[in-house]
Amino acid sequence: MLDQGAPPRTPRTEPVPAGLGTRLMRRKPVERLVAEGGQGEGGSLRRSLGLWQLTMISIGATLGTGIFVVLGEAVPKAGPAVTLSFVIAGLTALFSALSYAELAGTIPVAGSSYSYAYATMGEFVAWICGWCLVLEYGVSVAAVAVGWGEYLNELLDGTIGVTIPAALSAPPGDGGIFNLPALIVVLLAMAFLLGGARESARANTIMVCVKIAALLLFCAIGIKGFQSGNYEHFMPLGMAGVSAAGATLFFSYIGFDAASTAGEEAKNAQRDLPRAIMLSLIIVTALYVLVAAVAVGAKPWKQFSDSEAALAGIMKDVTGQTFWATLLAAGAVIAIASVVLTVLYGQTRVLFAMSRDGLVPKVFSKVHPKTGTPRANTVIVSLFCGVLAAAIPLGQLADATSIGTLFAFALVNIAVIVLRRTRPDMKRTFRVPLSPVLPILGFAFCVWMMGSLSTITWIVFGVWMAAGLVFYFCYGMRRSRLNDADARVDAPAVAEK
Repeated sequence: MLDQGAPPRTPRTEPVPAGLGTRLMRRKPVERLVAEGGQGEGGSLRRSLGLWQLTMISIGATLGTGIFVVLGEAVPKAGPAVTLSFVIAGLTALFSALSYAELAGTIPVAGSSYSYAYATMGEFVAWICGWCLVLEYGVSVAAVAVGWGEYLNELLDGTIGVTIPAALSAPPGDGGIFNLPALIVVLLAMAFLLGGARESARANTIMVCVKIAALLLFCAIGIKGFQSGNYEHFMPLGMAGVSAAGATLFFSYIGFDAASTAGEEAKNAQRDLPRAIMLSLIIVTALYVLVAAVAVGAKPWKQFSDSEAALAGIMKDVTGQTFWATLLAAGAVIAIASVVLTVLYGQTRVLFAMSRDGLVPKVFSKVHPKTGTPRANTVIVSLFCGVLAAAIPLGQLADATSIGTLFAFALVNIAVIVLRRTRPDMKRTFRVPLSPVLPILGFAFCVWMMGSLSTITWIVFGVWMAAGLVFYFCYGMRRSRLNDADARVDAPAVAEK
């Protein structure tokens, strides 16, 4: 029986841990993402990059991988229609680039699509996206580094008449034991990044200018060997071949989103990031199609092989001299080094953002107070990518990168639609035209191109994602910084009578 003389008790609520579903779907508000921008463990990133540097970062990360490295693999799949494959891959990238441009201007932080997913679709989807980015950036650094070694040998052979032995210039499975040049170029990129973002951007700008000059030189020389008969059977392997080549060549467009990883080091991120993304994609696509058209016109498509130094070989065939091929190889050595530099930069910034959120160890978000760079992060990532480059064949790396990229891009297109519906009044410096039609098309193209990849690529991707899920549930979910008051829910109030 209740004590009638006792004072009434105040109803109270008890905070209880959120359920699994709530924890997986918890979002990080845009305002909180922006407020935390630049802050790391023990220091902060420095805002030192303008529109020009941001555009050069995206071009540096993009231009070179498809033309200098993967063209020799794509032409046998599509024939002369490889130019159409470049257009299809570029169109797929364009739809996603529009979505990236809107989100980069709205959520100007490091982390790229990982951060965008965190603000729109929740922590679990963000983790999946971030894990895909780790695959995209990390593996592409290794893949491009392998191609760099091919052109270095071409340059050494044309200048001093020596080459690095196959045992030390190719990974296991490709006739080698350890790819030393690939490891060296990654370590050189690491040295630049440790000097600071501004210094790295300055070096990258110089290398990008050399890269563009080398490709224009190829077009000027290669056009002399152009034969219209090489285009008589434009699509000998049908649309399936064009699609398969396009999926492989999409690897060459992955760098356009590199500028979005610099959101916390841009002087005026909301204005400059969308512009840099779109400018870089337009310039790169135009050069890709031009160079591919000249290459196929100068050499019958059946004579292309999977040699990474395809353009240098065409220069030698057209001129009958080794000088021009050697000059192109010199440009390619510098050009591909810039890809390694900028993509490695993007990888470190994605991990920086994930670490700041607690999903990966804190060491990745420690910033050196003098240089304003995540030093430990840069060293760890560089060593990992360098060893990967020295041990894995290029073809498998390129396709693994493509599937991770396509998956991340698909999520970005969804994120634009979600943010438009949940935060329609938010300030946007760039808006995707015809939304949601273009984001839906971007998503559909990504899914379609993923379906064109080989079964082994899907198996590798599945194993990678399984490993990521194990890491998230064992580490990331428990250490997430959202495991505080905003990750709890109140129990229903129960009045004691």
